Amino acid sequence: MKRFAIYLLLSVAGFFLVSCASERRIAGIRSGGMRPDLSIPSDLDFEKMKEELLRQAELDTVVAEDNDGPLIMNAIKDQESGEMVATDVIRASRVVARFRNIAERFGKVNLEFDITVPQEMLSSSWKLELSPLMKMLGDSTYLDPVYITGQKYRDEQMRGYRRYARFLSSIIGDSADFVRIRQLEIFIERHFPETYAMKNDSSFVSDPHAENIFGVSRREALEHYTKHYLVRRNDRRIADKDRKFREYVKDPIVTDGLRLDTVLTTADGEVVYRYVQQVGSRPGLKRIDVALEGRLYEDGEEICQVARPEDIVFYVSSLSSLADPAPRYMVKVLERRVYDNTHAFIDFAQGKADIDTLLPGNSAELSRIRKCIDGVVARDELVLDSLIVTASCSPEGGYSYNSRLSMARSEAVKTLLSGMLDENNAAKLRTGSIPENWERLCRMAKEDTVLSEASIAEIERASCMEDKDRAETAVLAMLPEYRYLREKIYPRLRTVKFDFYLHRKGMEKDTVHTTALDTVYMHGVEALRNLDYKKAVELLRPYKDYNSALAFLSAGYDHSALDNLEKIKESSARTDYLMAVVLSRLERKREAKEYYLRSVDKDPSMAFRANLDPELADIAAGLDVHNQF
Repeated sequence: MKRFAIYLLLSVAGFFLVSCASERRIAGIRSGGMRPDLSIPSDLDFEKMKEELLRQAELDTVVAEDNDGPLIMNAIKDQESGEMVATDVIRASRVVARFRNIAERFGKVNLEFDITVPQEMLSSSWKLELSPLMKMLGDSTYLDPVYITGQKYRDEQMRGYRRYARFLSSIIGDSADFVRIRQLEIFIERHFPETYAMKNDSSFVSDPHAENIFGVSRREALEHYTKHYLVRRNDRRIADKDRKFREYVKDPIVTDGLRLDTVLTTADGEVVYRYVQQVGSRPGLKRIDVALEGRLYEDGEEICQVARPEDIVFYVSSLSSLADPAPRYMVKVLERRVYDNTHAFIDFAQGKADIDTLLPGNSAELSRIRKCIDGVVARDELVLDSLIVTASCSPEGGYSYNSRLSMARSEAVKTLLSGMLDENNAAKLRTGSIPENWERLCRMAKEDTVLSEASIAEIERASCMEDKDRAETAVLAMLPEYRYLREKIYPRLRTVKFDFYLHRKGMEKDTVHTTALDTVYMHGVEALRNLDYKKAVELLRPYKDYNSALAFLSAGYDHSALDNLEKIKESSARTDYLMAVVLSRLERKREAKEYYLRSVDKDPSMAFRANLDPELADIAAGLDVHNQF
């Protein structure tokens, strides 16, 4: 009895000691004294460096006495004297980097950082949720969280799932379980033996027929022997499923949208997780900040938030920053005389020249023509010499009739336009006509997908005939697609064409050569700097210069980039640098090194640019050019 009391006392004391220690750790986490660490992996391998130092020295141990007792120190054998010299080997410290330069490639950026959780923040009864927060260009995005779950915590989660599974198993799924089957059979056997004899009979007996046999319907018998209290209890359990899940499973196990969920069986030592995330780049992206938020859970409930460590920063570099922004000009030949034209589809009544401006189609077309004329007349550098209005008809009908009709329609349009123009420009209106627009008919027939090859050939033959009336009646009217011609193609031949003849104000020579900014090229450079590599390649491809090579290189078309760079006659430091990058990608390292050295020789600042581009970082490190320049 005494031993049991001592054991109980020790157990209670141990429980309180553990509880107090846990409370102190939670208080430390809540106050920020303990927190996870967020860092960028160092390029240096400190373990290998430490092993190399230890390999160079033979280690032994000596004991030095001081006033407080023996002091254990390490001893290193001096290579010159051969004597053992007392020393202290300092433990390797973990170097933490807070920023790094990273390269954008093909519109993507790869982030890589370490999440370190100290041992003091780990417990078998806890779950630690850590959520990286990425901030770029004013936007914040949570990355997939990392869970570090203690074994006891996970056991409690699984215990909740097992309790919920037992609850679900208590829900009756088969309605037959609600019926006293044996009692029902005894009732039928005792009172209706003829019906009971049908038990093993496979023939079908309808419910009304069975009722005629023994005066009780199957539904009534079934209702009598149903366990109604079980039905009610089962219905309550079905309705209670969601509440029971929340009661038993306080913290469900997350499987989607999760980067890591590791279960710790022991909490010896810190936990380090290497987090890798690929991010789509954006125009103007120069910097990405990453923060870390966390929450601590116990017994399925959040007990505190975890203090945030210092943010880390990624500085984004891109090959597009090497784009040459210098404006590019093109030689432009200006003609004194300027010509332009447009077509309008104006609906006329059959055989009439009157214009119904209220028709929706006519209203839209006339509005468009007016805007076009106003745009031409409003240009200060151009002067309108004449505007010729030409109406055309289809081959349908007599040629002489179509000639008069087309001219009348041209005059009608001219009269309408005269009211839209000032007196000076109205005087420059002229009219013309195309009685039957055979040229347009042949062109439309060749582009049509309904007409047969034979019919297209017949249309072309008819267009060459001098007698156009016979061409229409003897050739076109005989085609199997003649109805299609009349209904679909002929209406599109009845158009009004507007020919603008202008000249440049103040220009005396017929032609003048001048330079103008190549807007297509500059849009290509802008697309390159905005990381729209597909558009940049499309616009810059014809120029075969430095920027087009850079566009190819940024888009991953290495051989096309190399072909462009090799055609550039006068190379610069940046041209040589791009050559080094593309040759390195193509695994031609020796040539890449040569071009890199040429680039640095022409511009020493390119030595430091290599730190930003992984293709040349190793080459630059091997050459030690940073110390040279």
